[in-house]
Amino acid sequence: MSTRPVRAVRLGPRSVTALALVSLIGLLAFCWPLFADAGSAVTSHAGDAPWLFAALLPLLVAVVVATIADCGMDAKAVAMLGVLAAVGAALRPLGAGTAGLEPMFFLLVLSGRVLGPGFGFVLGAVTMFASALLTGGVGPWMPFQMLSMGWFTMGAGLLPGPTRLRGRGELLMLSAYGFVAAFAYGTIMNLQGWVLLQGLSSGISFQPGAPLDENLVRFLAYVTATSLGWDLGRAVLTVVLTLTVGRTLLKALRRATRRANFEAQVTFEGPGRPSPGEPPHRTYVTYEPE
Repeated sequence: MSTRPVRAVRLGPRSVTALALVSLIGLLAFCWPLFADAGSAVTSHAGDAPWLFAALLPLLVAVVVATIADCGMDAKAVAMLGVLAAVGAALRPLGAGTAGLEPMFFLLVLSGRVLGPGFGFVLGAVTMFASALLTGGVGPWMPFQMLSMGWFTMGAGLLPGPTRLRGRGELLMLSAYGFVAAFAYGTIMNLQGWVLLQGLSSGISFQPGAPLDENLVRFLAYVTATSLGWDLGRAVLTVVLTLTVGRTLLKALRRATRRANFEAQVTFEGPGRPSPGEPPHRTYVTYEPE
């Protein structure tokens, strides 16, 4: 029997292509105002958010469809996606608005680690979408939050040692990733909000058409002045929860995927033809999760 971890969504060639397409469109959506001319009619994200959301939903469906084509993801994987997304959406209001204390990040780090990068990306995006509907946080920022959270959770599934690293070493690695990724999430989301600030302050606001290096300096000043403390609270809480209850949750997630037998394969070994003087061969059935 294989000892590889069971993953509800495994990356295959179609999944990688779909994820690469989503990520490319996401990067363009975040960064294109930095390269727009000063005289451009649209130099903020306020107008492109509906178009990004309209493109994001079918692309997420494409990731799921590609995964089904690659590895036969079934209803059990979709059910786990729904359960974890619901739990994450319910956790978000517990800390929203309080110094960046958002426990949902901790859950998504561990879920991405156990269930893999493909599952992680879809889970992160769907969780943010569900939480926005739950908390009334629907706005031009929502599709950008979905992309950022998808990348955040996918990154946990790409961490090394999925089959060998266990125990305290794994928790330390996940804590370090959660700490750094919490700042990365806040930084990339600041890029979405920062371009809406034009002309408010020459020191930190976005200046359409300005040289890229000058705008990046203003952006770093904006991040330092507005969200560094908020991101620190999110990062610290993620580390604390990972180190305290992470071992228990990792075991629960792995047990759930093991019992669900995601991607289980049935192998039939035929009887063949026995040699002279030998008894007839028996037929064996191997039911082995990958």
